[in-house]
Amino acid sequence: MHTIDYLLFFGYLMALLAVGLYYYRRHRGGEDYYLAGRNLPAKHVGFSIAATDVGGGFSIGLAGLGFTMGLSASWLLFTGLLGAWLTAVLLIPKVKRRDQTQNLFTYPDLLRHHFGPRVAMIAALISGVGYLGFTSAQLLAGAKLASVTLIPDSLSFDSPLTLALWIIGGTTILYTAFGGLKAVIMTDSIQWLVLLLGLLCLALPMAWSQVGGWSGLNATLPEHFFSLSSISGITLINWMVTITPIWFVAMTLYQRIYACRDDATAKRAWFMAGLLEYPVMAFSGVLLGMCARVLLPEMDAESAVPAMIRDLLPVGVTGLVVAAYFSAIMSTADSCLMACSGNLLNDLMGLRDNDRYTVRYSMLATLILGVIAIILAARAESVLSAILMAYTLMISGLVMPTLACLFWPRVSQGTALASMLTGCITSLWLMWPPLPVPELIQASGLDAGVFGLTASACAMGIAHMMNCIFSTSHSQKELHD
Repeated sequence: MHTIDYLLFFGYLMALLAVGLYYYRRHRGGEDYYLAGRNLPAKHVGFSIAATDVGGGFSIGLAGLGFTMGLSASWLLFTGLLGAWLTAVLLIPKVKRRDQTQNLFTYPDLLRHHFGPRVAMIAALISGVGYLGFTSAQLLAGAKLASVTLIPDSLSFDSPLTLALWIIGGTTILYTAFGGLKAVIMTDSIQWLVLLLGLLCLALPMAWSQVGGWSGLNATLPEHFFSLSSISGITLINWMVTITPIWFVAMTLYQRIYACRDDATAKRAWFMAGLLEYPVMAFSGVLLGMCARVLLPEMDAESAVPAMIRDLLPVGVTGLVVAAYFSAIMSTADSCLMACSGNLLNDLMGLRDNDRYTVRYSMLATLILGVIAIILAARAESVLSAILMAYTLMISGLVMPTLACLFWPRVSQGTALASMLTGCITSLWLMWPPLPVPELIQASGLDAGVFGLTASACAMGIAHMMNCIFSTSHSQKELHD
């Protein structure tokens, strides 16, 4: 990259740090730090939701799928539209109503008020571990991108990846730790604008011109690349079942629901986020991947678009587009780090007093967890496998108790625990390599999360039925006596 590109990119990082320091001086307590004073407008929350949910999956993963699958890869982000709109219609009204009476702070708070502290504690552990892993994966993805695009080959470092990890991770951790949720929301809004400018307005038009437009793609790529139906039913089921439900249990999203002024504001934000994900982000990322397939057909699928940006775009534009890629990754990393910190301090340690001391403890927890995330990412060969495991555990263990909490109030604490543990144990069994898995399950092609969620639902139904039978027989015995 040219010197101008480096200056543009590092100027972008400095701007993010400035936002964090600006909000650091304005925190009044723990509620302000974690929930932004519960007074955020819909547009900023909507941008933040879209930026957080897409993250490295859009910047690297979706473009890679477009490289290998074509337009049908866009269904991956249709799950975002579906999840966001289902949340707006079904979840937000009930959650916001409870938040107004119970002053909720975190996602496990919702379960604590309904099922009690044991269910909330297990939920906080699952969520906290999952989000620490998510943070590590996003920082590692950013570091890999930086080691290819930012660190020149002429510079001799023992480990360019480690250097890039501390630069990208350190910037993300600092502005998140100092600025809290307000800084995260505002930087996400900035990052979304950078993403639109860099990818949709610069990278895609230039790549489109280089390949010769639609006719150039048609002349080079296979016919099935232009069909939305060239995707297997099993793949579509896996995406729908293992991605859409995360909208019902994600700590990052609950923080934003609580941070909205009211029910109507939250709904507008979620409807906006769904549309930003599909069709805007979905087809932009897929088309970039298809262009890269034409220009760099021999490249690795997930490396082709970054390489295209590095090699084909003019001076100045390269720095902006690279910043756009990093913005997608960092906007997920900062939100995941805030969620993990909230689970640790608010749920596991019970620290949520609304004063300046709580802000300092929160900043310290965020810094420590961020450093742990960097260390995990630096020492892991593949953090993504651990992330998929954590993601599946969250879906398998948390979705059914959450739905019961909101829509099936007669479910007891014991039933919720049985459902949660059954889902987690089932998914762990199917994901743990040394353990034997039935051939029928292996042959199905379905993800472990599908079976974990099904087992959780069955356990809830059976435990609730047994509880009802026991309660009925106990009542009859008391009447007889």
